[in-house]
Amino acid sequence: MTPLSFTPGRNCWRVDPADRFSLIVDGQAYFRTLRQALLAARHLVVMIGWDFDFEIDMLPGESDAEGNAPDGMPNQVGPFLDALVERRPDLDIYLLKWSGGVLIAPGRALPALRIKLMSPDQIHLAFDGRHPIGACHHQKIVVVDDALAFCGGIDVTAGRWDTRDHRSGDPRRGLRSGEIAQPWHDAAAMMSGPAARALGELARSRWLRANDAPLPEPVPEPADLWPEGAAVDFRDMPVAIARTEPPERGTPGVAEIERLYLDAIASARRCIYIESQYFASGSITRAIAARLIEPDGPEVVIVNPEAAQGAIEDAAMHVTRSTMMLALQARDRFRRFRMVSPVNAADESIYVHAKLLIVDDMHLRVGSSNIDRRSMGFDTEADVAVIAREPADRARIRAIRSALLAEHLGVSVEEVEAAVEDCGGLIGAIDRLNAKGPRRLEVLIPRDPGPVGRLLSRSRFFDPRYRRSARSRLGLTNRHLLWALGGAAVAGALLARARYLRRVGARDD
Repeated sequence: MTPLSFTPGRNCWRVDPADRFSLIVDGQAYFRTLRQALLAARHLVVMIGWDFDFEIDMLPGESDAEGNAPDGMPNQVGPFLDALVERRPDLDIYLLKWSGGVLIAPGRALPALRIKLMSPDQIHLAFDGRHPIGACHHQKIVVVDDALAFCGGIDVTAGRWDTRDHRSGDPRRGLRSGEIAQPWHDAAAMMSGPAARALGELARSRWLRANDAPLPEPVPEPADLWPEGAAVDFRDMPVAIARTEPPERGTPGVAEIERLYLDAIASARRCIYIESQYFASGSITRAIAARLIEPDGPEVVIVNPEAAQGAIEDAAMHVTRSTMMLALQARDRFRRFRMVSPVNAADESIYVHAKLLIVDDMHLRVGSSNIDRRSMGFDTEADVAVIAREPADRARIRAIRSALLAEHLGVSVEEVEAAVEDCGGLIGAIDRLNAKGPRRLEVLIPRDPGPVGRLLSRSRFFDPRYRRSARSRLGLTNRHLLWALGGAAVAGALLARARYLRRVGARDD
């Protein structure tokens, strides 16, 4: 066991104080708080994400007959952004979206093009394709006037909104297809002060790298933009920003996120609590295994979704999870390991998209990184983390963990705290409380992979990691691939048109 510390250049990019820092859990709270922050913007907003859907309502179920939210502004994301800049002529909004999302969700390409071509000049939309082929831009960052920033796992896109009750059939989770989206659990951090300004610098570097053009200079005297009524978890707290970045020509890769995970796991005394969309990283599995074989090592509780939302993704990622679960179970002779998945009151699986780690009552981190190979060394990621030194801050980390378990189990925070105390740990508390609440945490069972799952898992096609053997391809990026696909589409259209004209001419002859 090694005490945890933040070391810039090793396990983080930099450490800056936050005047205020808060963990926001689930989409309902996130979108409401984000909207308040954007309404207060005066000069500059930078939004960086894996995806944006400009047609979703930020406050589902709260629109009037004209489509306006209770604040009098349009509820849909795109019209809301348009209205913001029309109301404030000095405000510019920069949106950076992963270019590969056009291939995954082509239906959202037209609304994005409308934003790019028809929105006011103060709205600037760009597509980030500056990655090795197969990698993606996965950061989720919003910076408002360099005074307030968000960093976490929540994209401003469809299917992310949900309440902490995760009710079955909630019509506010409705999709344009008419279906009700799966219950969804997620998390993000909000902070003010120098830490927010530092995330602004990270956003500027990301924009410059993707577009070869700088953003405006930082706002010289940031105002106090903390949303009214928003809770504050920590005050005057040093915040570490950790990154994953793939290499480019002349620029080495960055793996601060992986190093911080490993350092945090090594520091644990009593418990490691993880929420992640995936569990497929060999380095993290080995680090946990090393702690499980210790007679007095920490408990490890991992909250994962029961299954991925696509069959191929599920076979590729969760078969690997099963392999790593079996490896950890084989080393768990002291019975301190548990991997679980949340279920709502209607026995529906709640999709876990949060990327969160709590170690003892000392360390909290949240961000965009999953526990998989991509997030450790291939995609572009950003996490933020704190270390609690004062008793009040340590108590707050315990309260955050208890609130997360209370949400998953459908019981009160006080019941969680009492069960942890009585049972001497998280696993015993989960076992006791699983029978009490309307929701529960089901134990995940390793799967039989089947031939397809075994092939996808072994190939790691969906979960690559940068290797030195790829160095010769550093000059080739997703941007070049999209250019090639775009050129092929244009050439195909021109060829089809030429053939059509030849046929018409032949008939006229």
